[in-house]
Amino acid sequence: MNNNNFHDEELNGYLKIDQYNNDTVERISKHYVDILEALGEDPNRESLKKTPERVAKSLQYLTHGYGVDPAKILNSAKFREEYSQMVVVKDIEVYSLCEHHMLPFFGKAHVAYIPNGHVVGLSKIPRIVDVFARRLQVQERMTNEIKDCIQDTLQPEGVAIVIECKHLCMAMRGVQKQNSVTTTSAFTGSFQNNVTRSEFMRLITADLT
Repeated sequence: MNNNNFHDEELNGYLKIDQYNNDTVERISKHYVDILEALGEDPNRESLKKTPERVAKSLQYLTHGYGVDPAKILNSAKFREEYSQMVVVKDIEVYSLCEHHMLPFFGKAHVAYIPNGHVVGLSKIPRIVDVFARRLQVQERMTNEIKDCIQDTLQPEGVAIVIECKHLCMAMRGVQKQNSVTTTSAFTGSFQNNVTRSEFMRLITADLT
């Protein structure tokens, strides 16, 4: 991004986004002034004067995954290791925006892979989830994007992912079902075997404490 008024911080191949493009903020803000007026509000009202700017910055942060290379994140902490058993990272928090109504959906992701000569730093798996979540999304596509990124970059024996989310586009509007949860899954390689997939499902549902 250009004309940033915040500092870039590069952490092991992951760009922490506390920055905003001033031109984009101004462009989005102008539209939100019109939106407030169209809704019957007064954009000059004291509490709303800075709302267009706040929304513009919020949207840039919530979609900053477009500007991050997920493969670079994985490659920054990819190590040769002869471990060949399942690696599971579960209960990864997910916050994203539905691309149909730009309302939030949120929940948890559970990710596993079986190494094939290389492992990756454990913190990189949640970061990959975050990169794809911080875009306008549908849960089905996001599930496949995370799976494909890990498979293509690490070349493991297999990848498994399950995502469980609540969608505010269902809870606040439309069918207004507040307690519904959407579950998506994707599997490659060894996880297409029923026994391996069942072990993964058991591990992500088990209370190991």
